[in-house]
Amino acid sequence: MAMIIEGEERIEAPIAKVWEALNDTETLKACIPGCESLEKTGDNQLAAVVTLKIGPIKAKFNGEVELKNLKPPHSYTIEGEGKGGIAGFAKGGADVKLTEESPTVTILTYEAKADVGGKIAQLGSRLITSTSKKLAGQFFSSFNEQVSGNKAEASA
Repeated sequence: MAMIIEGEERIEAPIAKVWEALNDTETLKACIPGCESLEKTGDNQLAAVVTLKIGPIKAKFNGEVELKNLKPPHSYTIEGEGKGGIAGFAKGGADVKLTEESPTVTILTYEAKADVGGKIAQLGSRLITSTSKKLAGQFFSSFNEQVSGNKAEASA
């Protein structure tokens, strides 16, 4: 079951600082909902452990994340796949673009694609889509707060 999630964040920080944060393991770990660990395993590869609750199912996903198509400081693609045991699997990616609005403001836009299978997929597309949108929104607003130091106002 596949879905697409799009969004935008206006971050009060210079583009170079936003780019650096997008590539910083500690920043990403702090922003990923349910992230228990995130470690670099290669130049653009990370291993993650994330616990998520989707409807009645709570699952721990062990996953791998890869950063691709890096065009500093303007864009990259983040792709990942996680296995949640009997709960199923989740895989997806996001194209993230940064645009400099001014020397101190960066616009981050994203288009994420997600696909789930196994028990989770049986929960129904509305629940999965709404949960996915919520998780993506949480990640990017947390990221905004981390980088800008401001409490971000949700622009969903």
